Amino acid sequence: MNRESYFKRIGLDGVEIKADADSLRLLQRSHLLSVPFENLDIHWKRPITIDTKRFYDKIVVKKRGGFCYELNGLFNELLRAVGFRTRLVSARVFTGETYAPEFAHAAIIVTVGELEYLADVGFGDFCAEPLRFAPDLEQEDREGVFVIRRADNSYFEVSKKSGDVWIPQYIFKSFGRDLSEFAEMCNFQQYSPDSHFTKGKVCSLLTKDGRNTLSDKSFIVTWGGERVETRVGSVDEFDRLLENEFGITRTEVSATPGT
Repeated sequence: MNRESYFKRIGLDGVEIKADADSLRLLQRSHLLSVPFENLDIHWKRPITIDTKRFYDKIVVKKRGGFCYELNGLFNELLRAVGFRTRLVSARVFTGETYAPEFAHAAIIVTVGELEYLADVGFGDFCAEPLRFAPDLEQEDREGVFVIRRADNSYFEVSKKSGDVWIPQYIFKSFGRDLSEFAEMCNFQQYSPDSHFTKGKVCSLLTKDGRNTLSDKSFIVTWGGERVETRVGSVDEFDRLLENEFGITRTEVSATPGT
């Protein structure tokens, strides 16, 4: 972990970072503005393994993005290197009808003094800054209004407000997990035909006033409440948008999934 290189990757070169709440907010927001959520390696047949050294090489050195295990797995290492006390938690993502299995998502609980925060740079279109881990407290973020509530005796639920309705995002137990515990679900997410990650490519990045999201079928730009969707008609067009808008160049890799 080279903290200075990581800070430079997320646009914080030369900025003083401390293990306090203000720095935590700055780190998450800057990370989301610089490192895209993307599943490209799954479709380029490049295996993803639970290894923070590989995460660092991909995200910091090669200036790529990743999905939750990579993004939050590495961000957690950065937070610890800064001096934060953290723990990874297993989250079950809301699918519209029920919740995904345990370890479907990795998020981070950060302790700052006597307060705790839910930090997450690996959930795509989610909050831009950490949420206070304070049940029933409605919290305004540039991405909307969020709340963390008790779902039952075991789980907490994170929800986002849509009009007058609260839409669940995921549920989680608050005790810590080791990153290695996510390996089995990481394999499921990248290889199973039942995983939504295997059904199509996506690359999404927060911007200063909106979000850019590229998929196999469309490129969506939102800013100031406006939304413009452009059809993506070919692989070549996808690759061109990927390079121009996200700075990622497709690299053909000869690799066998699972090796």
